[in-house]
Amino acid sequence: MKQYIGDGMLLITAIVWGSGFVITAIALEYLTAYQVMAGRFVIASIILVLLFGKKIITFTKSVIWKGAILGSILYVGFALQTVGLEYTTPSKNAFLTAVNVVIVPIIAYMIYKRKVDRYEIFGSIIAIIGIGFLSLQGSMTINLGDALSLACAVAFAFDIFYTNHFVKKEDALSLTIMQFITASIIGMVVLLIQGDVPTTFEKEAIYSILYLAVFSTTIAYVCQNIAFRYTTATKGAIILSLESFFGMILSVIFLHEILTGRMVTGAILIMAAILIAELKPNFLRRDPLRNT
Repeated sequence: MKQYIGDGMLLITAIVWGSGFVITAIALEYLTAYQVMAGRFVIASIILVLLFGKKIITFTKSVIWKGAILGSILYVGFALQTVGLEYTTPSKNAFLTAVNVVIVPIIAYMIYKRKVDRYEIFGSIIAIIGIGFLSLQGSMTINLGDALSLACAVAFAFDIFYTNHFVKKEDALSLTIMQFITASIIGMVVLLIQGDVPTTFEKEAIYSILYLAVFSTTIAYVCQNIAFRYTTATKGAIILSLESFFGMILSVIFLHEILTGRMVTGAILIMAAILIAELKPNFLRRDPLRNT
């Protein structure tokens, strides 16, 4: 039962993150990428401290350094993704970010020599093909935004992998609080160095930052970090790959991107990938008794 609760929480995270591509694109019309990131992380940190501030008293050295690692990776990942979104489309940004689905099991094998379930590997391959159908439109050339989005995928793969690794021994909420505090500090330091702290805000910018802070950051990451107690990093990455599907749907609705047959095909492939990883269908099982 806990496994299904964890998977459900990851699905909620994927939905919210999918909406984040649209909201971030709107926010970037009024703010720089670094202002958007600093704003979302500072507000998210304040929310978590107000709700769960007592946990700070119980922080151990282990929670502090692990949370600091996660926060640093998180900031780098969002920096690459948000700056990349200034130079590419939301759909393409979503696809290239979701390449982490394939990178996670590679990290698991290379760093810890961890055996990867063949269903998860097969699901990852199908998911990445599906994301390609879903999001890649027109030219396949790599511009600056695409390159930054690919680098972001590597950062998020490490974030998923180490979150899954750390929450097995540490309190998920404590890690999340420390993670966001670290990202907030980095974000504010970057703004101060750039001398780019905003003094006025458009209401659209305020609404966008609040949405990203409350939903795409606070709620989504609390759900993700708790959920990873009950599932594997690879399966979690596959479920989270649905963010590109929801990002596509919301881009069609709010940014008026055109829905094509390729997008529908991609959505079906992603759903198939999740079912393969979750249900481990019999047709993929090897029958050692069969002589062929």
